[in-house]
Amino acid sequence: MTTPDLSPVEDAPVERAAATVEQLEQEGDIAADFLEELMDIADIDGDLALDVKSGRAYVSLESDQPGSLALLSDPDTVQALQELTRIAVQNRTGRFSRLILDIGGSRDTRQRELEALVDRAIARLEEGATQASLPAMSSYERKLVHDIVTERGFVSESYGEGADRHTVISRG
Repeated sequence: MTTPDLSPVEDAPVERAAATVEQLEQEGDIAADFLEELMDIADIDGDLALDVKSGRAYVSLESDQPGSLALLSDPDTVQALQELTRIAVQNRTGRFSRLILDIGGSRDTRQRELEALVDRAIARLEEGATQASLPAMSSYERKLVHDIVTERGFVSESYGEGADRHTVISRG
């Protein structure tokens, strides 16, 4: 069985400098190569699309066959594959990657789930609660939550460390 190539292109430590559009496009290309190898190993058909959005490489995996990506589009699976892909990119470039992976529209689905979660929290505030805590989530998801909360006219802050970092919503 073939394994995806994770060999580094250069021996540079991972750093967190702002990436240029060219570097982000390179990240997308490396990610696509890595994902294509994984898809070949797993015998999964799909099309990859690359983009640069909000200072991040954005890779989408889509399929014309309904349900063919259902197992991969589970949020935990997307998160795990995204982390593996980021590690592959970081290993090849020597730079920290904030790459986003979308499988079968999973990001749009998650956006709607987060909107519903925020709406339920705001309903608790409107019923008299002073604040509403949301479950722990990734930095990307917390950013989306902060944007949704702001659009709804409320205030949010993140609390906690690492995997326990979560968002608290209040009237402000």
